[in-house]
Amino acid sequence: MTKITSRHYVFAGLFAVVTVSMMLNYSPDTVVSAETQKMYDFVESLPAGSTLIISFDHEASSLPEIRPLALAVLRHAFRNDIKLIGTALLSEGTGVGYRLMQQTANEFNKSYGVDYVYLGFKPQYIAAILSMGESISRTYPVDYLGKTYSEHPMLKDIDTYNDIAGVISIADGSLTTHWIEYGNARFGVRISAALTAAMVTTYDPYLSSGQLEAIVGGLRGAAEYEKLLNIGGGGKRGMLAQTASHLYVLILVIAGNVMYFRRRSSGRGNT
Repeated sequence: MTKITSRHYVFAGLFAVVTVSMMLNYSPDTVVSAETQKMYDFVESLPAGSTLIISFDHEASSLPEIRPLALAVLRHAFRNDIKLIGTALLSEGTGVGYRLMQQTANEFNKSYGVDYVYLGFKPQYIAAILSMGESISRTYPVDYLGKTYSEHPMLKDIDTYNDIAGVISIADGSLTTHWIEYGNARFGVRISAALTAAMVTTYDPYLSSGQLEAIVGGLRGAAEYEKLLNIGGGGKRGMLAQTASHLYVLILVIAGNVMYFRRRSSGRGNT
């Protein structure tokens, strides 16, 4: 039988704190950052009927952070009647991206082939980005569902980056860099990114130089985006759980230090 130690009580306490905070449904105030506002403004500036490529460039392990970000961006685009082309530079993001696009499209009564298409994964991501600049139809002769490119009405006049409004890379690593270096530098396509929090600072120089149009990052970024859209979602819930967890850990650190100094003082008094 496993012996119950202090760490078990710590984790049990964390579980209790997160559970209670989620049940209370307290909504912490969220101040929208300039970066998230810029992403919102970019999508908001696009005329209805514009086309965006949404590229799911992430692994499955980052889904808890990526999913709220992706849904916020997708909901904004579909709400504004922007047509979406889904791709993936990593194989792990392929199925995830299709499910998220399908889920969001159903929320807004969007039709496959008319309002959105999912082209899926293409190996050799640098070659794929360059090839799409020459011809998207030749790069993806069939889509993720096995339908030919020419079957979709929304793709009738779309064949290069010149025919779209931009690319939004949803990423947990360095793949957005390739969109910047090959998509933007070579073909001039506007690149934006929805990133995990750990990757945001990596892309700040690209944002400052104008090579990257906009960034939204992490659970906080998702919560900020949801606030701008006036909707609830995983970002808001995630920030609530994260805030409660941080406060709990802070209290443990303070309590641990108090106990330590009290025991040390008591030991000195006895000597």
